[in-house]
Amino acid sequence: MKITDAKSFGEALKKRRKELGYTQSYISEFTGFSVSFLSDLENGKSTAELGKALYLANTLGLDITIEARG
Repeated sequence: MKITDAKSFGEALKKRRKELGYTQSYISEFTGFSVSFLSDLENGKSTAELGKALYLANTLGLDITIEARG
């Protein structure tokens, strides 16, 4: 999945979380992040903290790659 904005990033996280069978509550307990933060992130809120977002992606087994276009 190509990530082009906060919405597509959130969709990727949500998809992976569901593939793993995790609830937002479970992730909240495991990471210490609030359920509201997780919900905001999955719904594409662009003010989410980048460090936490990257940590969550890593926790869910997702790699983040940045490549030059063209």
